[in-house]
Amino acid sequence: MKQHVYADNAATTQLNKEAFEAMVSWLLDEYGNASQSYAFSRKPKKALADARAIVAACINAYPEEIFFTSGGTESDNWAIKSSAFGDAKKKAMITSAFEHHAILNSCQSIERLGYPVIYLSPTAEGVITPNALKQAITKQTRMVSVMYANNELGTIQPIMELCKVAHENGALFHTDAVQAVGHIKIDVQELGVDMFSASAHKFNGPKGIGFLYIRKGTELISYADGGAQESAHRAGTENVAAIVGMAKALEVNCRDIESNIEYVRGLETQLLAQLSEAGIDYVRNGGSKTLPGIINLSFAGADGEAILHRMDLMGISISTSSACDSVNIKISHVLKAIGLDETLAKGTIRISMGKNNTEDEVERIVQALNKILKS
Repeated sequence: MKQHVYADNAATTQLNKEAFEAMVSWLLDEYGNASQSYAFSRKPKKALADARAIVAACINAYPEEIFFTSGGTESDNWAIKSSAFGDAKKKAMITSAFEHHAILNSCQSIERLGYPVIYLSPTAEGVITPNALKQAITKQTRMVSVMYANNELGTIQPIMELCKVAHENGALFHTDAVQAVGHIKIDVQELGVDMFSASAHKFNGPKGIGFLYIRKGTELISYADGGAQESAHRAGTENVAAIVGMAKALEVNCRDIESNIEYVRGLETQLLAQLSEAGIDYVRNGGSKTLPGIINLSFAGADGEAILHRMDLMGISISTSSACDSVNIKISHVLKAIGLDETLAKGTIRISMGKNNTEDEVERIVQALNKILKS
């Protein structure tokens, strides 16, 4: 029996073995509550400090700018809602029309409470241009939030330029970098962003843990009330094991980032070349500047949902759109935002390769697509 091929790394990734091993002792032996003052809590407390320093170093931040959360969704909610609720004048916020639903639904929540939100449309290639932001922003804009890289298309956004436009108009800038962290080099000092969301399970860390980077001097009200954890910004007993695992996973990925990019780009090139050699007509969405391994493909006249299910029967996992929207079989809001023709949109799949995929798996994916599309 052929082994399962996992090609949906944009949805989640396999836990790194080094991260798993780093977590074990904090689950079984050093299980103390890091908030307590007795000796048994000293090691967990130091583990949190060490993990915070590791995460900070990976994105060129200061340790005190890293706040641990339950993942990207919480980080996004915190950035959007806390920024709004701390604004007595209810100034406008700007985001894009093809953000992850953690951003879009948070924006809808603040809109219902009277906080205006402007949604920028991307280009057909999936880019939010600085010019589009310049046309929408005013001195009354409170914050701009544009994702670092789109989770369905993989398109990398011009964050540094967008952040500059925001700051020139007195607005804060947040980016949902969940899809990008640990896969490409990111330097928050270079970018100039005020807030930055990340989630461990996207870079081979454990699920249920993430962080929000908050630049020094950025005022943001607490996300959860209770104890004084996370510098009194996010109450709740810290998940020490998951935090340690996240830090180790990010450290490993950042250590190997150049070789990982080269390897995954090679798999991507192989897949597209073999599709062409097989005579399969396809359109790749997302423009020329995408994250390594995220391949959004449209096949005219095909049914993306049917392709997904037939691939699944062959032991291959792919996606039709965002995994967080897997119960919704309507055309993805991302594909609508870039104006993709409905015939192509209905026949769209996302293949996302990672560092654990192999050339043999790429061949199996192409063979399966060839069989499905030509049957």
